[in-house]
Amino acid sequence: MAERSTAAVDVADNSGDDPLTAKADTAATDGVADKQKTAENSAEATEKKAVERQSGEQPSITAPELHSGHKLARRYRLEECVTRLDGFSSWRAVDEKLRRAVGVHLLPADHPRARSVLAAARSSALLGDPRFVQVLDAVEENDLVYVVHEWLPDSTELTALLAAGPLEPHDAYQLVSQVSQAMAAAHREGLAHLRLTPSAVLRSSTGQYRIRGLAVNAALRGITAERPQRNDTEAIGALLYAALTQRWPYDSDAYGLSGLPKGVGLLPPDQVRANVHRGLSEIAMRALANDGATASRQEPPCTTPDELAKAVAAMPRVKPPEPEFASPPDYQRTTYQQGTYGRPQARPSVTQPVVVPPPPLQSRTGKALKWAVSALLIAALGLGSWQIADRLLGQDNAPKPPNTSPTIDDEKPEPPKPLAIESAEEYAPDGLPQNPEGVRNTYDSDSSSYWRTKTFVGGPVLAPYKQGVGIVYDLGSERNVSSASIALRYGGPHTTVTLYAADSLAPSGTPDSMKKIATVETSDSTAKPETKTPVKTRYVLLWMTSAPYSGGDDFFGAGYKQAITNVSFEGTAP
Repeated sequence: MAERSTAAVDVADNSGDDPLTAKADTAATDGVADKQKTAENSAEATEKKAVERQSGEQPSITAPELHSGHKLARRYRLEECVTRLDGFSSWRAVDEKLRRAVGVHLLPADHPRARSVLAAARSSALLGDPRFVQVLDAVEENDLVYVVHEWLPDSTELTALLAAGPLEPHDAYQLVSQVSQAMAAAHREGLAHLRLTPSAVLRSSTGQYRIRGLAVNAALRGITAERPQRNDTEAIGALLYAALTQRWPYDSDAYGLSGLPKGVGLLPPDQVRANVHRGLSEIAMRALANDGATASRQEPPCTTPDELAKAVAAMPRVKPPEPEFASPPDYQRTTYQQGTYGRPQARPSVTQPVVVPPPPLQSRTGKALKWAVSALLIAALGLGSWQIADRLLGQDNAPKPPNTSPTIDDEKPEPPKPLAIESAEEYAPDGLPQNPEGVRNTYDSDSSSYWRTKTFVGGPVLAPYKQGVGIVYDLGSERNVSSASIALRYGGPHTTVTLYAADSLAPSGTPDSMKKIATVETSDSTAKPETKTPVKTRYVLLWMTSAPYSGGDDFFGAGYKQAITNVSFEGTAP
């Protein structure tokens, strides 16, 4: 998943189906179910189902055999198949008219759930609520039914967020608040989700939660329920439970989360994990324990998303965590403050003798002496002034010597020279290297050999799926590094490369902890980062954080990727 966008629509997740009271082979929306039941009550459909039940076999449905590059309506170009299951398939595609990525669900027009999928998609599109991933088009054409929806490459699945650990109380509060309010609005329009799993909830880069697959995901799988509002409410409670504990609230593992121990029942979140927010723990239990009150407080259960949203609004608001600031350095006294000014002087233990000044010259002889000294001082000042003036006038008339001060040209620094590379190692702080065996190809002076990255679906910025890829080069000894020349295999926007001074061939820290040498962003096949102030180091990290989009070739598919053929550094000896 590190190399696949988390915005992919994963309606094929079979692990951990919600233990809700759901049934198959009916529509996903409250208002669409009647249409499907009418279609299924024909005599032919009834007879066919009876034969299948007697034989114990299910009808085999084959997904449309399409391939990457196929176009729908001369507009939507299929790029990558994300799901192929139960007669339908889901794709990442490109809207060539608007030049944006989209998602597409495909199934044959004669699929038994094709009509319900179309009806669910069109009902969801009419809702127009920005808290849901929007349906953009729903069409039946050339024996195919396809549904086009938004693609959100800058969003992250709740599944990926929970893989890193439980959410902070404020994030969990925002999750249950936003999701319950959105589902309450959907149910007021007669729409249910019924597949509200961690993979159906996305968090954008701004912290907003969005829900995908409203009505459509359940229609694709043929899921319905007698009480859809209760099912969606219980699903929201399960999401909140998982966000608080990083555990699935049932005795089976699901969505990459461990379930509760078998036989212990439904434990409150604050009994599963320490330091869980008490109010959020009770909200989760009120949404999950729909047949009775919670164990900690006699509060009524929440059976609809609207009741759950009101219960969340009534609880005290959970504040975000205080920002952490670096502690200031210890107070250092200046030289002035380290003196004795303003401090009380220590009194001497022994009395010091008082020195009596001599009496002033008050006699007649003393007065004469003072006049004599004054006259001598006046004469000396006059003589000195005359000598100074004469010397200055003489200097003005004398010829000026030539200027022998050094010029700027005499102090030019040593020009940078090519620096030899002794060895190199790939740098992968997340433990997932790209192409370790190809590192030597970047400094072998052979432009046909190269080191390459893997192909990424999201881009051009690799984060948050991968913070970056890089190689550490050993220059043999410390050098003043000033620039580099990097030959790239793929041109086009946006390749971003940054040079850092590392402490070894296998640095333990992240690039943020290293001293930056230079950075450059290029749309060409050559990157040349350089700095005006050379940095002294033996090891140089070449760190790439963005890669251009390129089509498929003999070895790799289309996507965001890059390859380096040759690297050279310039600098001077220290």
